[in-house]
Amino acid sequence: MEEGFLLPDVEEPTAAEFWAGTARGELLVQACGACGRWRHPPRPMCPHCRSTDVTWVRTTGTGRVWSFVVPHPPLLPAYSPLAPYNVIVVELDDERTIRMVGNLVASADGAINEIEPQSIEIGEPVRVVFHQVDDVVLPRWVRA
Repeated sequence: MEEGFLLPDVEEPTAAEFWAGTARGELLVQACGACGRWRHPPRPMCPHCRSTDVTWVRTTGTGRVWSFVVPHPPLLPAYSPLAPYNVIVVELDDERTIRMVGNLVASADGAINEIEPQSIEIGEPVRVVFHQVDDVVLPRWVRA
C-alpha cells in the first residue's frame, strides 16, 4: 500500500547522515560543531552562530506528542486510500526544541491509519521505530 509515497532523497548531502542513521536503526540529529546546538531539519549552516561545522548526535529516540493532524481527502493519490490517518509532531526528550514529524503506529511495519485519531493525546510519550519503504528507512513512532 506504500507504492507511490513521496520519499526523500537519502543522498542529499545535508541530510544524508540522518538517513544513513535511520538505515542503521539510529535517530540522529545534526548539531553545530562550533556552538553545539542541535537543529532539525538538517541544514548547512547553524542558525545561531553561522558556523558550517557539523556533527551528528545519536538521540535516545524518545519524546512526546507535541501536536498532530488528521489529513482527509483530497490528498495525493498514494495517500488517499489510507485516509484518515495521523501525522504527529514529536518533541524529543533529549532536546525539547527539536521536533520531528512522523506517524503514530502500533508497530514499525503497521499502517499509518491503524491508530484511531481520537485516541491520540498531546503529551503522550512515544519512541521511535523504523520502517523501510523502497530504499528509505523512515522513522515512525509508537506509544512508549
